[in-house]
Amino acid sequence: MALYRSRLIDARIDRKLRSSGGVLIRGARQVGKTTTALQHVASSVRLDDPSSYRLAQLEPAAVLDGAVPRLIDEWQMAPEVWNAVRHEIDARQTKGQFILTGSAAPSDDLTRHSGAGRIARMTLRPMSLSESGDSTGKVRFSSLWEDWDSGALGGPTVAEYASLIVRGGWPGLVDLPTADAADSLADYVDNLSSVDLRALDSPPDPTRTAALLKALARNTSTEASRVKLASEAQLDGAGASPQTIRKYLDQLTQVFVLDELTAWPVHLRSSIALRVKPKWHFVDPSLGAAVLRATPDSLLNDLETFGLFFESLAIRDLRVYADTIDAQVFHYRDSEGLEVDAIIERPDGAWTAYEVKLGGESSIDQAAANLARLRNRVSADKWSQLASLNVITAGAASYRRDDSVQVIALGHLAA
Repeated sequence: MALYRSRLIDARIDRKLRSSGGVLIRGARQVGKTTTALQHVASSVRLDDPSSYRLAQLEPAAVLDGAVPRLIDEWQMAPEVWNAVRHEIDARQTKGQFILTGSAAPSDDLTRHSGAGRIARMTLRPMSLSESGDSTGKVRFSSLWEDWDSGALGGPTVAEYASLIVRGGWPGLVDLPTADAADSLADYVDNLSSVDLRALDSPPDPTRTAALLKALARNTSTEASRVKLASEAQLDGAGASPQTIRKYLDQLTQVFVLDELTAWPVHLRSSIALRVKPKWHFVDPSLGAAVLRATPDSLLNDLETFGLFFESLAIRDLRVYADTIDAQVFHYRDSEGLEVDAIIERPDGAWTAYEVKLGGESSIDQAAANLARLRNRVSADKWSQLASLNVITAGAASYRRDDSVQVIALGHLAA
């Protein structure tokens, strides 16, 4: 049996089992949901097993019988199980009874009546660089919320970052050679329509899905509109209205392939208006690379594309680290053209801001100036809640600048 690589979500699962009757773990196919859940349970049942599936359809409560916590794997294959779990939690009046896993987000109609304290929801994302062992861990994410004043050297090279983008953070692939991982991911994206999306209500057309995925890959880390995506995917024929594109985007999000980065809902101090378009990221940049059949060498020979995919890699890791403190990740753009790649806001309102650059002194200077311009945008009260301004790079050095902006190598970060 392969050695389990611990995940940052493990501590959150244990915490939620102490406070809720059950935990729902959602995430993309092959992200490690079952393997992670098995570390926290005393018994399990897999609903992708034909006999268990038939039993769940005939008598949902029957598959709940077993030592607790009990894992109900791929529960969405028999949606009747949801209400059975909910009623059983109510009947037992005890915390930590069930973990449910699934590769598709449950519909609101099905889960809206779950009730507070019954089933806690969380999303398992692909591995961050710290989880896959590719970060030195010399800079703690938690320190970016304090008065960090240190430094670090080393970590991945630029060429290694290109390989990490192509390989991705999939638990079953992180130990493979990059070329082998890329082959597996090419199959993954080719099978999206026949495996992941097929189980949805009104699954999208496979040909149009493939075309849209290519458009998304070419526009990763951008605010491409639905009209632009439709045009680039050549979906401007009959039936490819903005509403149709929105449906396809929502379906890709529902199976955790696409991760929408929404605009920061902050109050500004002037008449400057916020732009509210989302940025589009694959849940792992390796999926976009696989769609384009990109290789480490092709990324190194196209620094513009490399930069967009590196930004997506950084957003993936920042989201994993933000989840550990129940924080949310946004992007910022206003009507005067100021853009900031990531804003992370804690539930208490404290926030940090990030620009992402491959590196280079002039690029870092520009990013730091961009971050400083936020002071004249957000309200004084919100600015007082700022914890730090940061530039994430593909460099080998982390340090604090004289202007207090922190330059952080992505391969130094850990939770």
